[in-house]
Amino acid sequence: MPELRIDPLTGLRTIVAAERATRPGADWNIPPRAPLDPEADPFLEGHEGRTPPELFALRPNGGAPDGPGWTVRVVPNLYPSLAPADDGGASAPPTDPLAPGRGEPDLFPSRPATGANEVIVNAPTAAGSLLDLDPEQVETAMEGWRERMRAHEDAAYVHVSVNEGSEGGASLPHTHAQLYALPFVPAAVARERERFTAYRDRTQGRNLLEDLLQDEVRRRERVVAIDPEAVAIAPFASRVPFQVQVIPRRPRARFEDDGPLGARMLHQVLGRLRGALGELPPLNLWVRTAPRGAEHFAWRIDLLPRLTQLAGLELGTGVHLNVVAPERAAEALRDAT
Repeated sequence: MPELRIDPLTGLRTIVAAERATRPGADWNIPPRAPLDPEADPFLEGHEGRTPPELFALRPNGGAPDGPGWTVRVVPNLYPSLAPADDGGASAPPTDPLAPGRGEPDLFPSRPATGANEVIVNAPTAAGSLLDLDPEQVETAMEGWRERMRAHEDAAYVHVSVNEGSEGGASLPHTHAQLYALPFVPAAVARERERFTAYRDRTQGRNLLEDLLQDEVRRRERVVAIDPEAVAIAPFASRVPFQVQVIPRRPRARFEDDGPLGARMLHQVLGRLRGALGELPPLNLWVRTAPRGAEHFAWRIDLLPRLTQLAGLELGTGVHLNVVAPERAAEALRDAT
């Protein structure tokens, strides 16, 4: 029988209907990714002149900006989603027309979309996925993510995401992350912040994600892998088949804070996905970190393969339909090599 589950972190609801995975057309048909064309790759080392001037780079042996010798390189997005504020800071976001107050509400609020939109090139070599890198380079790339998040400490929220494959929204195949420094806290993040705070108040000071992780490890059924830094699980209310979360073993509010990054676990999870599914699927992953000023939170990485399409239920109600039970997904990933 289908089961309705509620995500303890987000409050979102998912219908787990595993029997639908046997309906016609429900098998995974993941084509192999096309190899990168080095000549057409603007992110390849030696092609620095094809991008905007760099904002930051990790150069272990030194070297001039906008030249070779880097391990991670950051440039402004050539087609930015956010523009710098004229006053040098982030402008105030539009006011919700139904926010508390008096007077006639503005039913069509808008403001300039200000902030920062950066591209973080994860490696100088021709690699189409984080999985194509060795674990040490994934860790170096994630150190670059952390440094750029720290550079935007005045933003209300900094979102770092990686899109892989055209179905995942990647416009260029060379592995890279996108950073968005936002002048507001997105509703999904604000909702999680409220749930962390409510849980702390209800349990006399405990951390929601820390308790959830301890319970998952005790139960074992949704655990994918454990290493000295992090635990990978298939979340209880996974929104899509083979969703995975990488959670640090010692919770910290912010990814930007010093401490383990979980890079080797992330690399391992990508390898297990490829082993379980035959090919690495298009995917999206992002760092969920504490918004500015949040006292009670814990960061994690969410990874969502793009194996199914969002349809009228998901788009119309926000309720997801998952045709692979997380317990089954975790078992398949544990068994994968």
